[in-house]
Amino acid sequence: MPYHVVQRGHNRSNCFLGDADRACYLSILERYLVVYQVRLHAFVLMSNHVHLLMTATKNGAISSLMQNLGRDYVHYFNKRYQRVGTLWDGRFKDSLVDTDQYFLTCQRYIELNPVRANLVTDPADYHWSSYHANARGIPIKIISPHQCYLNLADTDDARITSYRTLFDQQFAENELTQIRDAIKHNYPLANESFVQHITNKYNIRFGRRNKGRPEKGSE
Repeated sequence: MPYHVVQRGHNRSNCFLGDADRACYLSILERYLVVYQVRLHAFVLMSNHVHLLMTATKNGAISSLMQNLGRDYVHYFNKRYQRVGTLWDGRFKDSLVDTDQYFLTCQRYIELNPVRANLVTDPADYHWSSYHANARGIPIKIISPHQCYLNLADTDDARITSYRTLFDQQFAENELTQIRDAIKHNYPLANESFVQHITNKYNIRFGRRNKGRPEKGSE
């Protein structure tokens, strides 16, 4: 099943200082997607954090990918900018995504991040995201469309059109809160019956949902 993964810069400091940094990050990511046989469905690289939507083919693959990606990128970043020490704010956050109800919502949430951050008014104007592949049909080598996306239509053109219409819909406040709450607490983005099913079937215990408001700036 897919996971929504977020990794932030230490103390919300920038982890990308230019386009060369973002290109390097994606190059390293591409390498480990192959090594660990992980499929990437969506991404956005912001100045001080990243969002990734990925599906692994074996247990532990996403964790291994993120550990190696984070280590290699920090090595590059520290060498390029003649610095030492940590770059990331601890371990990455991840949230299991229920495909039946939430996959396309989560993918759209990721690709709209630059709009919510007031960097652009249209996601097409932000270069470093998967929106260009999923909503414009521009090939991005590292993107592997999920079946939920493929089920939107029978042809590529119709699928792109159908997906793009989803962006005409505004996120409800409770949807934003649910996504942010899930990633903050490593809780599944799913309804309670799905969580109970996963808990019983695989004996997995998840954290508790946050009942309050999400942290300020938790895009």
